[in-house]
Amino acid sequence: MAKINFGGVLENVVTRDEFPLSKALEIFKNDTIAVLGYGVQGPAQALNLRDNGFKVIIGQRKESARWKVALEDGWVENETLFPIEEAAKCATVIMYLLSDAGQIESWKDVEKNLTEGKTLYFSHGFGVTFIEHTGIVPPKNIDVVLAAPKGSGTSVRCLFLQGKGINSSYAVYQDFSGNAVNKAIALGIGIGSGYLFETDFRKEVYSDLTGERGVLMGAIAGIMEAQYNLLRKKGHTPSEAFNETVEELSQSLMPLISENGMDWMYANCSTTAQRGALDWKNKFRDAVAPVFNELYESVVSGNEAKITIKANQRADYREQLSKELDEIKNSEMWRTGAEVRKLRPKNKQD
Repeated sequence: MAKINFGGVLENVVTRDEFPLSKALEIFKNDTIAVLGYGVQGPAQALNLRDNGFKVIIGQRKESARWKVALEDGWVENETLFPIEEAAKCATVIMYLLSDAGQIESWKDVEKNLTEGKTLYFSHGFGVTFIEHTGIVPPKNIDVVLAAPKGSGTSVRCLFLQGKGINSSYAVYQDFSGNAVNKAIALGIGIGSGYLFETDFRKEVYSDLTGERGVLMGAIAGIMEAQYNLLRKKGHTPSEAFNETVEELSQSLMPLISENGMDWMYANCSTTAQRGALDWKNKFRDAVAPVFNELYESVVSGNEAKITIKANQRADYREQLSKELDEIKNSEMWRTGAEVRKLRPKNKQD
């Protein structure tokens, strides 16, 4: 574990060089890891662990569509693919990767199989942070750890297959064995993390919920809609409005930021763009700061958790979610986006 200086703040960071895969495999050489839930994170983490040489089984509802996906991915019924409760019973390490609502629903079946000495793993601090809403209280005689990839399951798998890796946080909620930190890090290495940085369960879920509702999804979608709608009202064509709002950001500027940072992106734009960005940056920051304050307080108070759980428990949740997503899909901006993507040049074939 190394101390890395991030902007003047020292943080605990673990890389593959100091904690190689061989060390992670040694820690779990006598363990069976059950990945419960084959939805968003489950497939990526399970496949990465399997490819890295860990003994992995899957726990999934047999009647579900995702059971069929697991079969297609090479998991074998009654050998490496089981109903959730049976997988939890067979395993010594339980990776609880069901949705937040699914974790609440299945907790009683999982809890009774958390016998002394087992390890319970999360990739999200939601369940044990908001226990007043979830009822997820782990028994005291097990280790409870977390490794949380900072990206979607799709990204976790794709970057692994490219020989790279997505960064993850790690945390320990309960250390019964005295080796929980190493277990958390080993599982983080096993799922293919680029590097791991230390946090705790509360901070993980507070930052995660704020990020999803803020810059990562909610804020960027809202800002895009606001600018696109303005340009359309001022007489710009859908194609022009979309390209200036979304396409240039996603195809040109974000890769530059990813490569070397915001300052580098600014330095590689025109002087006109630089001057305008610097002049307007603080105005946007100050305008949205109150919204972010409101959002963070809503997260910390448990209100966002309460809203999420209540919505997911509705019988018609999937139907209503589909309608809301269709509203986005069928809006002019994103219908324009679908056409713009079709016009992107394809890779030339030799």
